[in-house]
Amino acid sequence: MSFASLVAAVSLHMATADPSSGDVNPVVRVEQGALVGRVEAGIAAYKAIPYAAPPVGTLRWREPQPAAAWTGMRDASSVGPICIQPPSGGDPGVGPLPMSEDCLTLNVWAPAAVEAPVPVMVWIHGGGLNNGSGTAALYDGANLARRDVVVVTVNYRLGRLGFFAHPALTAEAGGEALVGNYGLADIVASLEWVRGNIAAFGGDPDNVTVFGESAGGAAVLRLMIAEPARGLFHRAVVQSGLGREQGTLTSRDQPGRPSLETRGEAFAASLGLADATADQLRAVPAEAFLTPAPSFYGGDLLVIDGADGGGLVDGDVEPAFAAGLQAPVPLIIGTNSAEFWWMKPSDLSPYGEIDDALTPGERAALLNAYGGEDGYNAHVVSDLAFNEPARHLARLHARAGHPTWLYRFDVVSAAMPEPHGGATHASERPYVFDNLSASSWAVEGRDQRAATAMADYWTGFAATGDPNGGGRPAWPEYRAMPGQLLMFGNDGPAAGPVPFADRLDLIEAFYARIR
Repeated sequence: MSFASLVAAVSLHMATADPSSGDVNPVVRVEQGALVGRVEAGIAAYKAIPYAAPPVGTLRWREPQPAAAWTGMRDASSVGPICIQPPSGGDPGVGPLPMSEDCLTLNVWAPAAVEAPVPVMVWIHGGGLNNGSGTAALYDGANLARRDVVVVTVNYRLGRLGFFAHPALTAEAGGEALVGNYGLADIVASLEWVRGNIAAFGGDPDNVTVFGESAGGAAVLRLMIAEPARGLFHRAVVQSGLGREQGTLTSRDQPGRPSLETRGEAFAASLGLADATADQLRAVPAEAFLTPAPSFYGGDLLVIDGADGGGLVDGDVEPAFAAGLQAPVPLIIGTNSAEFWWMKPSDLSPYGEIDDALTPGERAALLNAYGGEDGYNAHVVSDLAFNEPARHLARLHARAGHPTWLYRFDVVSAAMPEPHGGATHASERPYVFDNLSASSWAVEGRDQRAATAMADYWTGFAATGDPNGGGRPAWPEYRAMPGQLLMFGNDGPAAGPVPFADRLDLIEAFYARIR
């Protein structure tokens, strides 16, 4: 047994009595001190573990710093505050209040007894980089951990507290410190914490899978092209993570795309802080940075902070994949069948603007492929933002020689009330976590069968780098079978060709022309 395995085996059998309940609770020792968790049905949970120092006061808008050590036994039975964010609108991916700038914590679920290190899965939540948390009941990792993995969920800074630049902050950084991309830096810091500490929970630091949905999937794609994240994970899963979007440079304006610094300066001026100093900006209450909400796809939050050297991300995802610069790790990538069914290309939003550059000929060809205006309006935004980019990145990753699997999620509960005509954006989350009890609709037998299948594929992938095995229907690997994916449907998973490939081909040609 390796030293790490021995540490895991010993640590998970340490226990302490909780005088308030009489129960025996597990204790693990991490770099900062001892944690007292809770065990239920064979799964040990440890919550609100600090992975970085609170980013408050002078640490607001600075790269994450190491978490402080503590003495004695730290209770890890309850989740911590969510990061500062606007009201969620009922999204079950947002955990309970309170919220605070002091939010850089993570949560761990692990089998209560392990004989050898098990795979690790690190979840990056979505929410448009404005909302969400790793503390939501939807993301409870117990049911995944029952499949012999360790699950970690992470909070990271959101909105303008996580993605913001201003001339005063840039001057303070002096060309040396991180500028703008603090939320992504938090995620990298959490992975560094996992590498240094996860063995204490029975996890294998040399077998880490990052998986995320929507903005969390977009973050996973940026981890794939971020040099400082290289080696911190060994497999990746991208759920509805876009892929063709443009990032914003921190300090250089581009035609029609102001820099993050210019945007931050304009926002500060709207608060009456023209020519503000860094100290003045840090004195503003955190909630003041929530309104108006920064735009995820409109360029306020997706940051290119390393274009001039240093930083985390030095370009956009698609060009990096096209150049073969992404992490050489096995990848699962996919989308839902009716992602943004409610959004039309005529809507006044950054997503509605994607098709504005179509030529009359391109638009006519697409209208024909969609069977007319109604079909175009119902599906083109989802195809432009999600479905074609996922297929394109799968092709590029496979072309670079890396194991790749593409999927499409089309499971729709009979109790789902929305007139969506397919699986709406984010609806796969309770299935991936096998947490249908956190869904807002009634669960049927077919829903549970779909959840069992998805959780088995995801954890199988985490274990071996290949989602196949265990008697599951075969999922074609994209290098060997280009154009094939796994469809998760109401009748169970089944392999087949990429749906509506003719539409995606036209969109791919459109992107090739405008880029």
